Formats: sequence, C-alpha cells, structure tokens
Amino acid sequence: MTIIQAIILGIVQGLTEFLPVSSSAHLVIIPYLFGWKLDEAVVFPFDVLVQLGTLAAVIYYFRRDLWEILSAVWNGLRSGKPFGAPAARLGWLLVLATIPAGVIGLLIKDLVEAVFKDAPVTALFLLVTALLLIIAEKIGKRSRGIASLTWKDALWIGFAQALALFPGISRSGATISGGMSRNLDRPAAARFSFLMSIPVMLAAGAFSLLDLLDIPNLASLLPAIAAGFIAAAVVGYFAIRWLLAFLTRRPLYIFAAYCAALAIVVLLVAYV
Repeated sequence: MTIIQAIILGIVQGLTEFLPVSSSAHLVIIPYLFGWKLDEAVVFPFDVLVQLGTLAAVIYYFRRDLWEILSAVWNGLRSGKPFGAPAARLGWLLVLATIPAGVIGLLIKDLVEAVFKDAPVTALFLLVTALLLIIAEKIGKRSRGIASLTWKDALWIGFAQALALFPGISRSGATISGGMSRNLDRPAAARFSFLMSIPVMLAAGAFSLLDLLDIPNLASLLPAIAAGFIAAAVVGYFAIRWLLAFLTRRPLYIFAAYCAALAIVVLLVAYV
C-alpha cells in the first residue's frame, strides 16, 4: 500500500464514516474499482485502524459532551445515584447500546473479515443500507429529542449497530435509522449515533492492533497508516459538522439514492 493510496482511503473513510453511506463498503469498493492489488493480510487491519482517525475526530468534536457525560457518571457512582443526572443517564445508555455489536462482533469476526474481500456482496449490503434509510424516513415521527431516550431505545439502536458489522451496511445509517424508527428526530438520532461509535471504534482498533503485530514488514506500513489516520481525522471532523447541519433541515433520501446507485455500479462492473 502506497502513501497516496492510504491518503485516498483515509479521505474516503473520513467522509463516509459519519455520512450514512457505509465507510466499510467504500474501503472495499474503492480498491476494487481502481484495480488496486492490496495485500489481504494488511487490508482488514488497515481499514479498522484508519477508523481511529475518525475516532479522534468524533472525540474532538464531542469533547465537551464527553467530559460532561464522564463527569456525571463518576459523580453519580460516588453519590450512589448513577442515573441521577441526565448526562449520567445518557452515558449508561451509550454503554448499553454498545453491548450488542461488541458481543456479536466477537462471535462472527471471521465471517466479517471474509466478507471484506467480496465487493459484490458488499454492494448487496449497500442496498440494505438504502432500504433502512428509506424505512426510517417513512415510519419515523421525528417527535423526540435525545433527553427522552429509554433503555429500550438504546438496546434497539445497539442491535441496529450490530447490523453494520458487515461492510455495506452503514453504521451511522443503521443507528440513525434505528433511532428514527423509535421516533427520535434526525439530529438527536445522529448525535446518539456518533457518541455510541466511540466505544465500538476503540474496541475494534484495539483488536486490530493485535492483528497488526502479526503483519510482516510492519515498519514499512507505518507511514501509510499514519497518512491514512491524519486524512481520516481531518475530513471526519468536517463531515460531522456538515451532516448535523444537513439533518436539521433535510431527509435521508439522498443518501439512500447514493447507496443504491453505487451498489448498482459495482454489480454491473462485477457481472457485466
């Protein structure tokens, strides 16, 4: 993997991690369409580790929210009232929402890695993302804010996140759709989606660091990883800002149309 390839993939990751169009799908499809022959032993750890760039972006963007949540959780534990403050309650709901993807991800890790090598299958999953976005817009009443979240909402959104273990099913798309299907408004669903991405990406990055240690000639790959990380972090920060502003006034249909169009292009390239 060259540094130019890593920067391109980092930019793609930064743009698509938070937009509901599946970053994992793009990290599979872009090399496929460009004809890049990347080492399969490197691709999956790189794809997950470059997500640490977008993790840095979301942590920086929501740094005040995170500090408030962590402080409230700590104070709630010290006082014996873990759910007393709204921020503490939100923190525990984020923990609950993380559990389904974490457990299911450990159980099907090998299957997920196998799908990462198959661009046509990834394209089919992109169609699933498009369908989820359309359903969310059709059935969601968009009448609730983030303060109204319950444990049932968090668990529902958590299982939606588990769907996104497969490349092509957008994590942000699935979780925003999950929140909207529980009648959250778009900005509230997106904010909860972005916050709950943090523990999942931390865990995925930690596991991939272990995989990375098994790669031969690791030192030669580090400059590409660093370049991809920086590109993903910078682009990811601005993608978050843009999407939250967009969702205050626009529906998700444009992203559904994009996912469907990209899936059709990939399937045509693969089979025609």
